[in-house]
Amino acid sequence: MRSPPPVFRGIFSPLYQIPPAHSIFYSKSYRPSLLSLRFQSSSCVALKVTELNDPSTDSALSNIENHQKFHLCDGFKKVSRDIDSLSWPNSKSSTLIGERDSNRRRFDKLGNGGVTEFYERKKLKWYSEMLRNCALKLSLNQGKTIHGQIIKNVIHPDSHLWVSLINLYAKCKSLVFARRVLDEMPERDVVAWTALIAGFVAEGYGSDGVSLLCEMRNEGLRPNEFTFATALKACSICLDLEFGKQVHAEVVKVGVFSDTYIGSALVDLYAKCGEMENADKVFFFMPEQNAVSWNALLNGYAQVGDGEVVLELFCQMTELEMKFSSFTLSTVLKGCANSGNLRAGQAVHTMTIKIGSEPDEFVSCSLVDMYSNCGLADDALKAFRRIKNPDIVAWSAMVSCLDLQGRKQEAVELFHLMQRTGLTPNQFTFSSLVSAVSALGNRHYCESIHACVYKHGFDSENLVSNALITMYMKIGSVHDGHNVFSAMSNRDVVSWNALLSGFHDIETCDQGPKFFKQMLKENFRPNIYTFISILRSCSCLSNFTFGKQVHGLIIKVNLGGDGYVGTALIDMYAKCRCLEDVEIIFNRLNERDLFTWTTIIAGYAQSDQGEKAIRCFSQMQKEGVKPNEFTLASCLRGCSGIASLVNGQQLHALAIKDGQFGDMFVTSALVDMYGKCGFIDDAETIFNDMESCDTVLWNTMICGYSQHGQGEKALEAFKIMLDEGVLPDAVTFIGILSACSHLGLIEVGRKHFESMSNMYKITPLIEHYACMVDILGRAGKVDEVKSFIEQMKLTPNALIWETVLGASRVHGDLELGEIAAKKLFEINPEKDSTYVLFSNMLAVKAKWDDVSKVRGMMSSRGVKKEPGCSWVEVNAQIHTFLSQDATHPRIWDIQQKLEELVQKLTSVGYTPNTNYVLHNITDREKIENLLYHSEKLALALALISNVPGKAVRIFKNLRICGDCHEFMRLVSGITDREIIVRDINHFHHFQNGTCSYLQESEGWCTCCKRSSAIGDSSKLKCFQYHSFKENVCNLKKQEADCIFKIGVIEGDRLELNKTLEDNAIWNANPLTGLSSASAYKAELCKGLRKRGERSRNMQHTEEWFNEE
Repeated sequence: MRSPPPVFRGIFSPLYQIPPAHSIFYSKSYRPSLLSLRFQSSSCVALKVTELNDPSTDSALSNIENHQKFHLCDGFKKVSRDIDSLSWPNSKSSTLIGERDSNRRRFDKLGNGGVTEFYERKKLKWYSEMLRNCALKLSLNQGKTIHGQIIKNVIHPDSHLWVSLINLYAKCKSLVFARRVLDEMPERDVVAWTALIAGFVAEGYGSDGVSLLCEMRNEGLRPNEFTFATALKACSICLDLEFGKQVHAEVVKVGVFSDTYIGSALVDLYAKCGEMENADKVFFFMPEQNAVSWNALLNGYAQVGDGEVVLELFCQMTELEMKFSSFTLSTVLKGCANSGNLRAGQAVHTMTIKIGSEPDEFVSCSLVDMYSNCGLADDALKAFRRIKNPDIVAWSAMVSCLDLQGRKQEAVELFHLMQRTGLTPNQFTFSSLVSAVSALGNRHYCESIHACVYKHGFDSENLVSNALITMYMKIGSVHDGHNVFSAMSNRDVVSWNALLSGFHDIETCDQGPKFFKQMLKENFRPNIYTFISILRSCSCLSNFTFGKQVHGLIIKVNLGGDGYVGTALIDMYAKCRCLEDVEIIFNRLNERDLFTWTTIIAGYAQSDQGEKAIRCFSQMQKEGVKPNEFTLASCLRGCSGIASLVNGQQLHALAIKDGQFGDMFVTSALVDMYGKCGFIDDAETIFNDMESCDTVLWNTMICGYSQHGQGEKALEAFKIMLDEGVLPDAVTFIGILSACSHLGLIEVGRKHFESMSNMYKITPLIEHYACMVDILGRAGKVDEVKSFIEQMKLTPNALIWETVLGASRVHGDLELGEIAAKKLFEINPEKDSTYVLFSNMLAVKAKWDDVSKVRGMMSSRGVKKEPGCSWVEVNAQIHTFLSQDATHPRIWDIQQKLEELVQKLTSVGYTPNTNYVLHNITDREKIENLLYHSEKLALALALISNVPGKAVRIFKNLRICGDCHEFMRLVSGITDREIIVRDINHFHHFQNGTCSYLQESEGWCTCCKRSSAIGDSSKLKCFQYHSFKENVCNLKKQEADCIFKIGVIEGDRLELNKTLEDNAIWNANPLTGLSSASAYKAELCKGLRKRGERSRNMQHTEEWFNEE
């Protein structure tokens, strides 16, 4: 007798002697006890036997001699029975079956074996068809029951039955059982292998499908058309393009390329791998294209974002009258979404309504996505509301849409609405929700969403965990983000990227390199986003060394040509002041987008290379790249650095033309540009035209006022800023304290300094301490300066001691100046200004030996003094001059103009102040040296070149000397020209013989604006002119719009012109905090107790105040 097939050997060895005809009966002694080892399910104990609805099936097997037709069951139901009582298929009586079996055996003995073979074939066919029905209905348990019957009856499967078993388990997702059946198959054919491969591919195991195909080929089996199509689909799933090309080659070799299924699979493979050129070739070489191949090609172009080609193909498809499905429409909508083609998307939307596909949820979700990508969140909401019963996918798509469009609050509200419908959110819903709440900045709410994620059991999902890490990093909770990261059991590259994204500020950027190294140790391969994050950390740290190491790794992994990584490298090198490397990287980039251009322009602007920033901006426009608000703001900053008014005005016009004038970044940059170019009135006009201002814009205006000597306007602006509810920051107080310093308001400055920490909870920076030292130093309060430095326990800082050195120079305090110089020589021995200032102090005291020592020390340390230069813009060209410069083409005309001016000024009493020539030379040489200072050369060129009446604007890299300051002031009076000089510290506005700033070296704090305030300009020096506006004074309607005006005649008595009597304006003065004129005058007198020239006039000043 025949033995059981190999699949049953070793499992049912006690049953070997049972004839096949009798194997349909079992007693308890022959129960297959090892069945549960093969099938671990409930059917192994109590099989769910199929009870046929048609009773004739049983008789069909017992009356084969009568040639009755074999009937398959039309229906069946599950009946649990004890395995011992089974009789198949539906026996009427055991005696009948025994008699029938006996008759069949006798018939076989007579030599009629063909009947038995026919009987066996019918039985195998019946089993195969029953298994196929179970596979179609995905009835795994019923299929296992039939498999159990096959085992029980010791059926010898043919190839069809083997394939049916593999197909059953493959389609019912029991891939392990399918593989076991294949392994037991005595002779495995291509159909069986194809069924198994199809099962793995259907479950998304593309790599396993490829491996199975290789295993099949190793057995020498040749694939058929279905095998090729299935294998190509496996390659599409795992994006294994190289293996797919090998399969393609074999397809061509065996001559089955014309098969429609294979062609469609090839199109899908190349499309999903981004090889659209090959996908096109395969598609158009196909003898016949079906809807599947069309959809595959459309989907490929939609994925790469080529919406135009998607629309062209869709039009061709409609012209060929191809029938398209909802999937086709969804694919076309995806192409419109990726390309941002709203008009085409709306046309497809119209078509969906026309053919009745709009209610389809798949199409509706695509409509939501299309309108979202086109920036029409309201239309996306309308499409969403038309879905009758939106499922979780539709809700998630809408939440994601609102999140991506920046409508974070609405996304959160929609999530709450979804919860009220009873739907349970999934991981995609939570990932979009977490992204939305992170932008709201409410830490408590973010933590509540995290709790909700934990409640629904999605805290272990990588997608959600990564979003949570990003959320905590965005709101500044780096510790909480790290905790989520540490709790993850299966981190991926996205998790590391989310963690690294939080280390970009000053407090945490040092952690970036640490975690990046840890990531590499754990064998994670960094991608583009990883490199961008770590390079941002290096930029914040200005860590050039580690940044170069990261750059080396970028080159190693072949990402040096990527635009995003290249932009991050440019930003890192620019912030590390390595501009040569910036240019090399920029020139090597394959593609330079707007972001790349903006980064390099900002890098040049921040590195004080305004000319290069402007050149880059011009080149960007030539290449057809349109600037955005950040590009304009960065380039305007470059114009501010070099005071390039013409370029700044052109950018202003471009901002108006492009509709970006109202942007806060652009407006702040324009205000700053006009302020630094000397046009404070234009800056004020732009500022006043803004409907609302943020802190940055207020800071720009306040600092501009302070820099132009309009301290009272700076204080007034600060008051209005507070009234409008805008909170100040650290930069605001730098401008306010600077204004107080120039106005000589010691107590007001002290009050604002203390309010920083007491009222606004702002920790003072070293710049604020330096401002306070400057306030006290300008007032000559040397002892208070020393006690302030000791009281605040300021660590040795160059800025503090530079301020002290400047104050000691103003008041001629050589002892304090020597202390400050020694400190600076220790802290920053390479700073040239320290040596120059200190040697100048010694030169004033005629200590030439000490001057030689200081200059010798400077030379021995290799420190070189920065040469003073001035430049002026004439006819849109910049002209630069050094002191004693004789290289200009018009030098003869310039010298003639200077001699002419000196003659006119001498007639009104001007005498060159040789005290400003700190060299041991003759007086005649000193006078000649003074005449050809760089700022005077620039002034002469402007006067002989510019249109009469036009303001002259001169810029100097160092501080303007006292003699040049006096020269400019007097020239403005005799020529009736406004002269604006910007030196390293301030703007000096000279007009009608007055200046907004008189020299600190003269010891005068002034803000005068009219010649009438100082009388005879050749004899008088103005030391105080304060003007209060609106609620403080509001006297601008009068010609004399000042509180009082004081003039000091050198060497003579104090003269005072009092223009106004005491009145109510002194009450509760917000600027001085003083309640009466007497108190104000006393405070002014107190502020004038300084050393130097001022001290000899103090007695007369005090006498006058006492008389009042």
